[in-house]
Amino acid sequence: MKKLTTLSSVVALTSQLLLALPGTAIAHEEESKKEHSHEQQQIEQKFNDYVEALKEEAIASGYKPETLERAFADVEYYQRAVELDKNQPEFKLTLDTYLPRAVPEWKADKALEKYREHEQLLEKIGQEYGVQPRFIVALWGIETNFGSFTGGFKVVSALTTLAFDGRREAFFKKQLWEALTIIEDGHIKPEQMKGSWAGAMGQTQFMPSSFMSYAVDYDGDGRKDIWNSHGDVFASAANYLKSVGWRDDVTWGRQVQIPAEFDTTLADLDVKKTLQDWQALGVTRMDGSDLPNRTDIKASVVIPDDKQGRVYLAYANYDALMRWNRSHYFVAAVGYLSDRIRFPR
Repeated sequence: MKKLTTLSSVVALTSQLLLALPGTAIAHEEESKKEHSHEQQQIEQKFNDYVEALKEEAIASGYKPETLERAFADVEYYQRAVELDKNQPEFKLTLDTYLPRAVPEWKADKALEKYREHEQLLEKIGQEYGVQPRFIVALWGIETNFGSFTGGFKVVSALTTLAFDGRREAFFKKQLWEALTIIEDGHIKPEQMKGSWAGAMGQTQFMPSSFMSYAVDYDGDGRKDIWNSHGDVFASAANYLKSVGWRDDVTWGRQVQIPAEFDTTLADLDVKKTLQDWQALGVTRMDGSDLPNRTDIKASVVIPDDKQGRVYLAYANYDALMRWNRSHYFVAAVGYLSDRIRFPR
C-alpha cells in the first residue's frame, strides 16, 4: 500500500514537473489559444449570419439598401459591450463619498467657465424652452465632461452586438432601427456615429430612440448634430427636459433635515405633499429653518442611502431628471453641479 502511495506521488510529481517545463506550458497555452480562437470564430460566424438576417428584415421594413450597406460596412462584434452589459457596476458608495468624485472642484470650476463661454446661446435656448441654462450645462458636464468624452464605440456595431447577445434583443433591435433611420435621414455618417458601449450617442448621450423624440436642429443646417453642434446639443437637452415636465420657476430640490421619528415609508417619489405638509412632519432646511413659504409646489422626500445620509426634498424637476436617468445619484450629481454654477464659491 505504501509502494502504491509512493508511486502515485511520483506520478503526480512527474506531471507537475512536466507542466512546469517551458515547452509543456507553451503547448498548453497554445492549445488554450486555439480553443478560444475556434470559439471566437464560431461566435463571429453566427454574428455575421445574424447581421445578414437583420439586413433582410430591415429591407422588408422599408430601409434603403444603400443605407444598410453604409451602416453595416464595417460592423463588428464587440465582446467588450457584452461583458459590460452583463457586469454593470453596482454602487457601493454613499452620496457623501460619490458626489466629490462625480463633481470634483475642477469640474465645478469648468462648468462655470463653460457656462460663461456659451452664456448668450444658453440664455437664448433657456428662454425658448423654459429650462434654466445651468441645468443644461450640468447635464452636459455629468454626461460627457462637456463633450470631451462621448464614447468610442461604433453605435451600429454596439447595438447589433447587444441585440445578437439576445438578453434584451427587442430593446436593442428597436434602438438599431432608430439608428438606421438617423443615418438614412442624413444626420450623421455611420463612421462618425460613435457613442457608449450601450449605444448612447453624442454630447447628450441620447439613445437613438431619445434622439428621434427629442433631438433638435437648432442651428438650422438640416442635421440634428448632437456630436458637434453646441446649439443642437443644448437645445436637444432643453427639449428633452421640457417634454418631460420641466418647470423653470422652481429648482430641482434641496437637501433637508428630517426628525429621528420620520416615517421612511413616506420617502417615495410617488408621495407628493405641499411644503407646508412636509414641514408639519418635521422636515426643515439644512440649517433647521422653515421650508419656503410656497403653496404652488408639491414635493417628495427622497432618501438615497439611509436616514443618516443625505435627504432631499424633490421637486418636479427632480422627477424630470429621473426620466433622463433613473438614478438618484445621477440626479443628485446634476443638481449639485447646477447649484455650484448658480452659487459659485
